[in-house]
Parts: sequence; C-alpha cells; structure tokens
Amino acid sequence: VRVFEILDLEPDIQDRPGAQVLGGVREGLVFKNVSFRYDRNWVLRDINLAVRAGEVLAIVGTSGGGKTTLVNLVPRFYEATEGEIRIDGQPLKDLTLASLRSRIGIVTQQTILFNDTVWNNIRYGSPDKGEQEVRQAAQAAFAADFIDRLPEKMDTIIGEQGVRLSGGERQRISIARALLKDAPILILDEATSSLDSDSEAEVQRALENLMRGRTTLVIAH
Repeated sequence: VRVFEILDLEPDIQDRPGAQVLGGVREGLVFKNVSFRYDRNWVLRDINLAVRAGEVLAIVGTSGGGKTTLVNLVPRFYEATEGEIRIDGQPLKDLTLASLRSRIGIVTQQTILFNDTVWNNIRYGSPDKGEQEVRQAAQAAFAADFIDRLPEKMDTIIGEQGVRLSGGERQRISIARALLKDAPILILDEATSSLDSDSEAEVQRALENLMRGRTTLVIAH
C-alpha cells in the first residue's frame, strides 16, 4: 500500500498553465538575484551571473558551499526561493519541464547506470537514436576500445551501477550518454573527482569532446 501512496504523490514542481516549449539555446543563461534556502537555512543569496551560449563557467568552492544546489536550479530539480533564472530571456518557470530538461545534459561524480547492456545504458534517455549514432557517441567518449574488449561488446550486461566496469569506464559510458543526447546545456558536477590520475586523463579527453560548442557549468573543489 505504501508503494502506491508514493507513486500517487504529485511533484511539487510542475508545468504552469500555458508553459512554453524551449527550443534551442541561442543567447545563454542569466541568473538574476537568485537566492535559495532549505527550510530556514540560506544556501545561496543574491546570485547574479550570465553564461553566454557556448561559454564555459567554472564554479569552484569548498564542500557544502552550494555549488551543486546552484546548478540544480537550472533543470528545476529545486525552485529558486527568490529571483529567477532565464534562458534566452524566458523565465524557467514559463517553460515546460520536459522541454527544459531535454536541453540539459548532466554528468556527475556518481554515475547512474543500470543492470543492463552497454547499448541500453548509452541510449537511456535517447531511445530514438540508432546504432551508428550510439557508436559515434562511444567513440567520442573514448569508450569504444574498452567496449570492444568486453565479452559481448555492446550487448554486455554491466551489472547494477556498472559494477563490472572500472570507475573511468563507468564515467565514459555516462559521457557517451550525454553526447548521444546532444543537449545544448551541459552540467559537469565534479565528474573526475573520484578517479585515479590515469582514468582522469582519459575521462578529461572525453569531456573536452562533450563540452565543445555547449553552454557548460563545471563544478570543482
């Protein structure tokens, strides 16, 4: 019974009546007097910044400083307590959630992978993409070589959270997924922080391909 109660919950953040569909990103992102708090604790106060289309913004700070909270406001995982964020002059609250989130690719320190094939993990979120596009994404993510060495190649089951892969391999699968999505806005949340130096170098090359031409928010300590 409890499971059905949870499934029936309505999300707090929903589309407004008359919400518009977001097209491409031609101008970029603007944060205007943005503040956010959890309960009574202010995490962000009066953030004002602009990120032009195709520009890379680095967000650097100590743990607990609000870096991840800031970028989580862009796909509206949280709603700003005060102020507003605009894309190409349109307030995020006036856009449909589906169109907004379809324009954002996210690669985090904690990769989200499923007990399924490499193929399905890369295509997750982009089920309309074909074999050639998946292979091109894997190549651009420098994942094609290790995939070809797997027992069943693209059809290899990688285990829950990709347990049968190394940390660097898991991250490159995640990058291939983001490349396949081909979203104009990219969020990188400490995407290499849990890797050793050799794996980090390989993942960094893949990230350079992913960031090219995209409006990118990069979080680092």
